[in-house]
Amino acid sequence: MVVKLIKLGIIGTNWITQRFIDAVKLSQKYELTTVYSRHEETARQFAVKNGASETFTNLDSFFSKGKFDTVYIASPNSLHFEQAEMAIQHGKNLIVEKPAFSTQKQMAKIQKMLAENPQVLYFEAARNIHTENFHAIEKKLGQLQVVQGAEFTYSKYSSRYDLVLQGQEPNVFSLKYAGGALQDLGVYTVYDAVALFGMPEETAYFPQLIRTGVDGKGTAILRYPEYNVTLNFSKISNSHMTSEIYGLKDLIEIDDAGEINAVIYIDDDNNKQVIGNTIDENPMLPEVEDFARVIDDPKNSQNKKDYDYWLQLSVYVNKLIYNLRQAAHISFVGEKK
Repeated sequence: MVVKLIKLGIIGTNWITQRFIDAVKLSQKYELTTVYSRHEETARQFAVKNGASETFTNLDSFFSKGKFDTVYIASPNSLHFEQAEMAIQHGKNLIVEKPAFSTQKQMAKIQKMLAENPQVLYFEAARNIHTENFHAIEKKLGQLQVVQGAEFTYSKYSSRYDLVLQGQEPNVFSLKYAGGALQDLGVYTVYDAVALFGMPEETAYFPQLIRTGVDGKGTAILRYPEYNVTLNFSKISNSHMTSEIYGLKDLIEIDDAGEINAVIYIDDDNNKQVIGNTIDENPMLPEVEDFARVIDDPKNSQNKKDYDYWLQLSVYVNKLIYNLRQAAHISFVGEKK
């Protein structure tokens, strides 16, 4: 039996793209055919390293002439929307690195285009919710007799902040490119909250702004009818705090709200049970496998159910992040609400 591989094109050649391609190779369900970069030499080097057969430095040519059916978009955040539009217009499935889009208006436009082009599939690459360990959290959460909220922490010092301290403005810390902590590591904590608890009734965001105008770190409080969920994230400091979901006397302890490498259930008597400790060879492999499953057979009832769920989650996460930004009066350069 001949297995039909998903022909993949990529936009962006940074470290996250390489990690995604490494996961693609492990899955053995994709074939990287096409690389886009603004710089010819960069595109060529990435293509040679990873076995792609063609490169482009012009986006119009990339989408109209490239021999791929699915595109992975890992450009700076502010460029995602325009490139996603082009992908849908050319009938390409799209996997957009988180955060997919910056405003609700952009998300609404993409939803409309997807409805008008039902053959096109859209995925937001939020890897944490696709892992076995996250599914273990979901299962155990459903077994708690009482839920009294949660705290999710994901803080990792970015080497790019060294450049900010030197007076530069890298993309991830730039309002021009829709950067900042909420738009990066914060997305994982928002996905945790929305996937596990749904949309909150009220929100507040307390950012710590840095010289470039973006939030280097911040705390968001999500109010639900019977409890609060607190999100802590940072790109300008490190944290080794665990994340926790509170029952009555029991709780679920998570080593890291973004990576989720270890999940422990602690009962009323402080007995500890490991319920999730699967560490994937590549942290992006579970999402890569999930996306391939749906692309290969989108009409399968379970695949359709999963796809619709992921799409709705993406819409909710987009709305929540946008609302948090607006509450903190953080606007990006050229942003149209």
